[in-house]
Order: sequence, then structure tokens, then C-alpha cells
Amino acid sequence: MGMLLLLGGVLSICPILDEASAQVGLNKSPFEREFGEVKFLDAYFGTGDEKIEVSPGDRNVPLTVVFANVGTQDITGIRGQLHLPMGFSSDEPDMLIEADAESNSVAGENFALTFFVNLDEHLDIQSYPASVHVEYSRLRESGVRNIFFDFDFRVTGDSIINIRALDPFLTSLRQNHVVIEISNDGTAPVSGVEIALQNTQGTISSTARSITNTENVVILDSDWDVGHIGPGTQKHFEFDVYIPESLKGVTLRTPMEITYFNAHGDRNVLTRVVDFYIKGLIDVSVYDVGVIELSGMQTIIGEIINEGNDDALFGFVKVEPLGDSNIRPTTQFIDEIEVDAPVPFNIPVQFDGKPRYGEHDILVTIRYKDNLRDEIFVTHEATILLNEPVMDEESGFDYLAYLDLAILPIAAIIGVVAFARIRKRRSRMV
Repeated sequence: MGMLLLLGGVLSICPILDEASAQVGLNKSPFEREFGEVKFLDAYFGTGDEKIEVSPGDRNVPLTVVFANVGTQDITGIRGQLHLPMGFSSDEPDMLIEADAESNSVAGENFALTFFVNLDEHLDIQSYPASVHVEYSRLRESGVRNIFFDFDFRVTGDSIINIRALDPFLTSLRQNHVVIEISNDGTAPVSGVEIALQNTQGTISSTARSITNTENVVILDSDWDVGHIGPGTQKHFEFDVYIPESLKGVTLRTPMEITYFNAHGDRNVLTRVVDFYIKGLIDVSVYDVGVIELSGMQTIIGEIINEGNDDALFGFVKVEPLGDSNIRPTTQFIDEIEVDAPVPFNIPVQFDGKPRYGEHDILVTIRYKDNLRDEIFVTHEATILLNEPVMDEESGFDYLAYLDLAILPIAAIIGVVAFARIRKRRSRMV
């Protein structure tokens, strides 16, 4: 009875064993347990622990294959031969690329073989298969041992990080909004990009000569998380900065520390400096626009005041009509607009067509150039009152004055005639 129960239990387990064997294969373990003296660990472009990014077209770049000596004895005489697919070559005539280890490999430690290869410019950014043949000898043992490995390696592409300001000009005495563009001009993506503004006193004092003067300005932000930047793409970050008057005419240097992970997954830190030129402030306003009579003509007058800290150059003022006004557009040259020195203008009124009196809406435009020779326009709308001329005693068109001028000769003639007649009468009486 006991034997029957044992046989039934074995038969019930057999389907489970068959199913497990079907998944991993007969006489195979689900875990890799191949024992040998040399194990393949990794393959990458670079040397030692320093991985590098490579792009199609690069030549004579190091491809390092790392192994582990997992045996119980030291090995020596390590030589390797590398076989790569089409598109990869070396300066050697043979298709096989050879390399030697520079020293013995102690049992339990790693060793590496570095091969120098050329990349065809038509290769793609992707993984490629390769094979390596390793020869070595055991210490205190004659003969050469051989082992072969198949592995994959990756052409990563290059990540090229550049940074610049979209507008490299800032203005003193005001808060400026700054937009910075960080671009990846390479062929490999970067991720986890973080940017920190280097404007601390510790950073500045750590060098013999300061590369920044950001301690003299007020910047409201100092750290930005940009994230992933694909090859050939850009991202932007923004901040506000206040520039004092003392920095007018100088260059503001802002070092940015950029931290990112490259295509190998390695963390990289680099510094880029963004330069700004600080302009002076030109703050032009128009005041007291009105009309006076000058030399018998109605004239539009006003004052232009520059409340900044830099002179405006090559100034012009233009008056033109708005709405249904028929005032003729007129421009007047006013030259420099100095700081805190009112500049008056006066433009005689002329009409296109029949004069129209009363209220007129006009647009006063101030045009000037800054010290970078950029042309700037400032506009000011105003309403003026034009009065119809009145013939009064002070006017040159006074009809009474013309009447007096006409009467005087007549009165003189009458007086002469009367005087002659009186003399004639007196002579007769005598």
C-alpha cells in the first residue's frame, strides 16, 4: 500500500517537471553557471574607467573590452583579437584588430584589452555585434589557453552642449527678463540636465582671478532643472536680473555649471559662460504739447526729457495727424537728447487742403539711436487747439489800419487844396 502511494506521488510530479524542462530546455538551468577562468564584463569606447562618446566618421578611437580573471591562478601573456562588422576598420591590414594587456592579471581581479578602430561616416547610432578571441597562459604552466566571446557594443554619438542668451544686451537701472537657450548640437542625447549659476562668493574667491561679476547684480533665480535634450534640439530657461547704474558699459559674465548624463549613463559636469553687454538707459518722454503763435503762424511746441543715464543720439521729432485732422506731417531734427536736459521742439502748422480750426488729434514720434546704433521710436498722442485768426489791432490784417492808410493821403490832398483856396481868398481881399 505504501509503495502504491509513493508511485502515485512520483507520477503526479512528472507533468510539472516536464513543463519546467520545456521552458529552460533539458539538462539546463534557468541561471547561467558557466565556469571558466576568464569572464567577459563590458565593452565601451574609451580607456580604463573613462568612457567617451564617438560618432560616425571618428578615427583611431579606443574600444576597450573588460574581462575578469575568476580563476584561482594569475594569468599572463594576455593577447586579444577583435572582429568587428562592416563599417569598422583599423590601420592594420588584417580584418582582425589586435591588442595586448600591459601586465599580468591577478586571480580575482579585472583586466582590459584596448583596440583602436576607425568608424565609417555612414554608420548609424546603434548597437553592433562583435567577437573577441583571448589568449593567455597560467603562471607556472606551459601552453596557451584560448577563449572566445560574442558581445554587443554601442556607437553612442557625441553630445555637444552649447549655451547662449537670446538677447545678449541688458539695460542698467532696470529689471531685465533674460531667456537662455541650451542646445545639444551633437548626435547623442543627454538627460537629467541641471544648471546652476555660479555667483557665490566662495566660487569667486577660490580662483586667483575672478571670471564673473554677477555678485554686483540681483538675480532672482540660480538653479534650473532642464531635463532631457535630444540631439539637435534646444531648451530654454528664464530669469530676471536687476542691473545697477555702475555696470553701464561693461560686460556681465555669468558662469553656468551644467550637470548631465551622457549616452553611456555617466554623469558629466562642465561650465559655460554667458556674456551680456550692459547698455545705458535712455528713457525719453514728451511733455507739454501745445500751440503758440510764432512769427504770425500757429506753432506746435513741446519738450522732450531723457530721464535715463545715457544720451540719445541723432534725434528727430515728427508730428502727424490722427483721425480726421488734416495737419500736414512735418519732421524736425533735434540732434542729441541729453540726460536731464529738456529739449524743446517747435513745428509750424501747415494744412493739406483748406485750413480747419478747432481741436486736432496728433501723434508726436521721437526717433533716436542708442550707443549701439539701434534705432528706437517713442510715440506720444496729444490733442491741440488751433484758433482761427482774428483781425484785431495787433494783427497785420486789421481793416481799420488799412482804412487809416487810405484816408491819410486823401486828407492831405484836401488840406492842401483848402490851404490854397484860403490863400487865394486872402490875396483878393488885399
